[in-house]
Amino acid sequence: MPVDNPNRWFRHKAQGRMKQDVMDELLDIYQRMECHFGDRGWWPAESAEEVVIGSILVQSVSWKNVERAIENLRRHGLLSLASLHKAPLEVIEPHIKPTLYFRVKARKLVAFANHVHEHHRGDLAHMLHAPLAQLRAELLGIYGIGEETADDIILYAALQPSFVIDAYTKRIFHRLGYVDTEIPYRTLRDWFMEHLTPDTRLYNQYHALLDAVGSHYCSAKSPQCSSCPLQKMCDFAEQLQAPHSMSEATG
Repeated sequence: MPVDNPNRWFRHKAQGRMKQDVMDELLDIYQRMECHFGDRGWWPAESAEEVVIGSILVQSVSWKNVERAIENLRRHGLLSLASLHKAPLEVIEPHIKPTLYFRVKARKLVAFANHVHEHHRGDLAHMLHAPLAQLRAELLGIYGIGEETADDIILYAALQPSFVIDAYTKRIFHRLGYVDTEIPYRTLRDWFMEHLTPDTRLYNQYHALLDAVGSHYCSAKSPQCSSCPLQKMCDFAEQLQAPHSMSEATG
C-alpha cells in the first residue's frame, strides 16, 4: 500500500517556502484578524466542566444553540459531570434538544462523565493535568470524542497548546492559497503546530479569530470578501476581483 504524501494537500503558498516565511505570514494573518475583531474572549464558559460539555454539544451546530442548551442544563442542575453521571439519558435529552442530534449527544455527555468518574474518581482536573499527548490519546478513546472536540478540550479546558481545526480553518486557508479543502485534520493541525509557537493564548485566539472570519465573512456560498480583514492576501478574493478589474479596463 503506497505511503500518503502529505505535501499533496498543500498549495503554492505552503510549498517550497522557507519555514520562517510561512511562520511570518501566519502571524500576519493573526494580526490582521485580531486588529479587526479584537480579543474574542473564547471559550465562553465558567468552568472546565462547562467547556467540556459545550465542546460536545457544539458538534455540528452553531454556538447560539449550545448557549440555550447550556442554560437549560444549568437551570435544571445538570451542568456538571457529576450530575450527568447520575442522570438517566431521558432526563438529559429534553434539555439539549436545541443542539440537534440530542439523543446521541446525551450519550456522549454521559460517556464522558462516566469515564471521568471511573478513571479519575470524578476529578476532571486530574485528567486534564496529564501531558498533552497522553491526554489527547485518552480523550480520543472516549465515545463521541473526535479530534476537533479533543483539541477543544485540551486547549480551552486543560489550557494546553493543541491547535484546533474546524471547517472554517480549512475553508479560509484553502481560499488564502495554502491547502486543499480535503486536507486531513491531523495533517493540517501538525502544519499549524510546526509553524506557530506552542502558546496556549495564541492558539486560543487564533482559532477564535478564524471562526469569526468564517462566520462573518468567509461563508461557503456568499462570502463577503470586500469586508474581510484577509482580503488583500487572499487568492479567492483576488480571483473574484479579477473579472471586475478586467471589465473596468476594457469599459
